[in-house]
Amino acid sequence: MLYLIVALIHGIQALLVPICFVVAWAVMILGGWSLWSAARDSVSKAKQMHQIPCTGCQFFTDNYRLKCTVHPSIANTEEAIHCHDFQAKTNSMYY
Repeated sequence: MLYLIVALIHGIQALLVPICFVVAWAVMILGGWSLWSAARDSVSKAKQMHQIPCTGCQFFTDNYRLKCTVHPSIANTEEAIHCHDFQAKTNSMYY
C-alpha cells in the first residue's frame, strides 16, 4: 500500500513540471495580451477625444460652471465632435 502511494506521488511529480511550465507561459501571454489591448484601446480613445473642437470655439468660456454658452450640456464631450454651431475663435486684437 505504501509503495503504491509513493509511486503515485513520483508519477504526479513527473507531470507537474511540464504542466507548471505551460501554465506559467499561458499566464505571461495572457498578461501581455491584456496590456497590449489596454494600450490599443487607450490610443484609440485618445484619438477620438482629440477630435473634440470645443477649446477652439468662440462660444467656449473655459469656465467650469458654464463651459459653452450655446450647448453647455454637450461641451467637451464626444457629442460635440460634429457640433453644427462651432465657430473658430477670432483674434481679439482686431476689435
